[in-house]
Amino acid sequence: MIDLYTWTTPNGRKVSIMLEECGLEYTAHAINIGKGEQFAPEFLKISPNNRIPAIVDQEGDGGPLAVFESGAILIYLAEKTGKFLAPKGRQRAQALEWLMWQMGGVGPMFGQLNHFINTAPEKIPYATDRYASEAARLVGVMDKRLGEARFLGGDYSVADIITYPWIAPAIDLIAAAKPDMVGEAANTRRWIAEVGARPAVQRGMAVPKLG
Repeated sequence: MIDLYTWTTPNGRKVSIMLEECGLEYTAHAINIGKGEQFAPEFLKISPNNRIPAIVDQEGDGGPLAVFESGAILIYLAEKTGKFLAPKGRQRAQALEWLMWQMGGVGPMFGQLNHFINTAPEKIPYATDRYASEAARLVGVMDKRLGEARFLGGDYSVADIITYPWIAPAIDLIAAAKPDMVGEAANTRRWIAEVGARPAVQRGMAVPKLG
């Protein structure tokens, strides 16, 4: 049994999708980041960086094992189950490359763009343009890759699972902000439709259930 501590954000849904794809039994615990629940001492024992998602594998080696940071969690679950990450070689390297690309680029840049468009109390055109341009550049990188391969890592992998919750809701916003850079993004939109049609992805995107 795995305990998942999460919220209704792209980062949280990376892990619920992975758990669903792996067929692992888990219990989802909602951590309302709008109410500051991520700062509770009990949660900080699991996730010292006070960020969701985090898990506790009650059947970890040597007893219950807490893991935080979404990329680390996906790699841990892939290695635990032997799914969605090759044990060695080209497929593993490619999946990890694109997983790290999401962690270092898509997540931070898309997150900042969302903040300056939808959350910031003051509209700052320079900031909005900066992050929209970088988000559009990343879409271009992704679209080129998906013109060469069906999935980011070649085969369906942790790279696709970690990227989907960010790109699926953001592609239209980014395309509208930078149409000259994004264009049709046909390869990316094909990938979004294919990944989004997977039943495990649909279940994972609905976690946590509120109310």
